[in-house]
Amino acid sequence: MDKNQARLRRSRKTRAKLAELKMVRLSVFRTNCHMYAQIIDASGGRVLASASTVEPDVRKEVANGGNSAAAALVGKRIADKAKSLGIEKVAFDRSGFRYHGRVKSLADAARENGLVF
Repeated sequence: MDKNQARLRRSRKTRAKLAELKMVRLSVFRTNCHMYAQIIDASGGRVLASASTVEPDVRKEVANGGNSAAAALVGKRIADKAKSLGIEKVAFDRSGFRYHGRVKSLADAARENGLVF
């Protein structure tokens, strides 16, 4: 089993548990160069809000999209977008990624800006 298959296995287990909760979820995806975050409705069918390091506003503020500072900025933006939609409580879906580094920075920034999970 390679690293990606292990991540996808962890992701399936997490998403199955989150589906039972029937909550809006904050899904995170990372690549070497960028971070992406989406607020997905409880049925899993619609993306309500999204933020990433490829957005022009974010690219102006950070030189490199693949570091913890950029992830924290994405966390702040997704929390602001969620609050504008009236969403305050979400389930955190780390997509099988380990909870450290950039994933942790994004989660901490989202919590500091008003999201509860």
